[in-house]
Amino acid sequence: MLLLVAYATTDGQTRKIARFAADRLAGQGHGVELLNVEDAEGLDLSRFDGAILAGSLHAGGYQKALIRFVSSQRAALSEIPTLFLAVSLSAAGNDPDDWAGLNRCLAEFQSETGWTPGGTEHVAGAFRFSEYDFFRAWAMRRIADQKGEKVEPGKDKEYTDWSALALALDGWVKGLAPRVRGA
Repeated sequence: MLLLVAYATTDGQTRKIARFAADRLAGQGHGVELLNVEDAEGLDLSRFDGAILAGSLHAGGYQKALIRFVSSQRAALSEIPTLFLAVSLSAAGNDPDDWAGLNRCLAEFQSETGWTPGGTEHVAGAFRFSEYDFFRAWAMRRIADQKGEKVEPGKDKEYTDWSALALALDGWVKGLAPRVRGA
């Protein structure tokens, strides 16, 4: 099967997650196209048997480039099996308020874009201090402190559960069947 893995990234963790997904699926013998949604102008989704979209949550919303891509492609996305990898630091924890917030943000994303993914997998992100400016690093250290997380200034800390992500990808792709296209 030919699969699309399209992503939007802010600090690089979502790109890393998307590359993992692409490599995992390619390792199972599927054709995979990995694409930053900022480079997706004119993309013909009808040639794919399925699509995984990945975006990360920042300040209560997903990347504008992802919202534009999904909004413009919602009809085509509804024609193929899809999986949305919703990346956030909140997905690393078990706080009910954080999870309620994640679900609210997902519902807002779906309402704003008009697209409901076939499946959604919440994926824990990372503190990427190597990518932050001074003010963002300060804010992220403050957030970590409020959650009782210990982070070292200037050192990245990854929360992504790669094994769980691999299982989610395997489960999603097992449910797919190659599309029959007209001659």
